[in-house]
Amino acid sequence: MASVRPIMVVEDDRFLRLVQIILDPATSTERLSAFTHFMAHDEPDFKGWCQRLRARFGKLYPAEVRLVADQGDLHSSLLGAHVAIVESFPMGEKEILAGGGSVQIVQKYGTIATRIDVAACQRLGVRLLTIRRRANIATAEHAFALILALARRITDTANLISVTQLRSAGYSPTHFDRSQTPNGNWARINRLRTLYQQQLGVMGFGEIGREVAQRAAAFGMRVVYWQRHRLDRDEEDRYQVSYCSLDELLATSDCISLHLPGGEGTRGIIGRRELGMIKPGALLINVSQPQLIDRAALIQALAAGRLSGFGLDTFYDEPGQAHDPLLGFRNVLITPHLAGSPRFNALRDFEEMLINIDQVLRL
Repeated sequence: MASVRPIMVVEDDRFLRLVQIILDPATSTERLSAFTHFMAHDEPDFKGWCQRLRARFGKLYPAEVRLVADQGDLHSSLLGAHVAIVESFPMGEKEILAGGGSVQIVQKYGTIATRIDVAACQRLGVRLLTIRRRANIATAEHAFALILALARRITDTANLISVTQLRSAGYSPTHFDRSQTPNGNWARINRLRTLYQQQLGVMGFGEIGREVAQRAAAFGMRVVYWQRHRLDRDEEDRYQVSYCSLDELLATSDCISLHLPGGEGTRGIIGRRELGMIKPGALLINVSQPQLIDRAALIQALAAGRLSGFGLDTFYDEPGQAHDPLLGFRNVLITPHLAGSPRFNALRDFEEMLINIDQVLRL
């Protein structure tokens, strides 16, 4: 146990509230109960998990955790703090100095630290830590699960192994002369596609977009990306990607994957105009925010046969309705907000992050 109680200032992200639950005995029973319920299907002994993790700390528990809602709150809460954990808030010399010389560690909840003044951290002797989040990796995997399922028509054809089943599903199975030909695709499933040498367009090249690009490279895909700010050439080379305009991405990509933040600035960024520009027969994948795509325009594009397939995780309303019009299209695959799961992704992230902080912290 630490002789000095550590003070941590934490951006009030819903997942980052776990820091408070794990480290601060003053956490409300209401919050603890809510997270126990949230974790139950993957970690039924969440309280026990917290206790086991606390036992691994030499300095961090118990701590005072100050959750901050905005940049002003961050600045005013740093006095006397030893650690600042941020996801989206900027952290620079002004914020570090607001700690009065106490800030030892800035932890980025992720890997992209562009909003953190790295030079200021080095100059002021503050250790910058990052973490490659497992939930982001899982989300990228889920995007590819949707891509593959639609490209290979997995949901259309799964468990259809008899002639009767296939004919009932609208296919025309046949019998090949196997003394002369192979027997592949005797079910005559058409519109199958291969990802190799296809172009993947990534809208938004943050942490999840970069995870997606790495997986696309492994499939032999060409990757283009669009976002408000272009990466430098070294970063593009690192991820084997090329920058293009949004219109070019839509018109030339065989598959488009959305990885943009929510909010008014991106709501409906894919609307009737954009759906009309998409390369005919392309796949459209959204494991980000459903409101990025105008729902009415999407239904029209699907009805017109513009898209070969549409994959979505996190529906427009949660829970959705079984009679929703989007479910009437065979080439639509929707999953109920699964991309970042299981919960162990987050729990292991917090184990790694807090143990690293505990090892670096000086008290």
